Amino acid sequence: MRHDPAPAEQKLWHCLRAKRLDGLKFRRQHPIGPYIADFYCHECRLVVEADGESHCARQDADERRTEWLNARDYRVARFTNPEIHDNLEGVLIEILRLCGK
Repeated sequence: MRHDPAPAEQKLWHCLRAKRLDGLKFRRQHPIGPYIADFYCHECRLVVEADGESHCARQDADERRTEWLNARDYRVARFTNPEIHDNLEGVLIEILRLCGK
């Protein structure tokens, strides 16, 4: 995924990389325990997931993953690819809200 990200991930990463979102440092494809987060901000302990169509078939696995992360004091924000494409500003505002900004 790192070398061939989905268009929605590319679009979101363009806004998160290099501290572009209010100075917050995000990492891409960051390992946390047995999982790899699409995007992760250590300062906020926030995992941001860009969910494509394949996630529809993996809802149970995504719920277990979120529970595992929440149990370890990580917050998880999930956005669908259409949300990222159609409402990027709203997605970024929600990420900032979750980071207390």
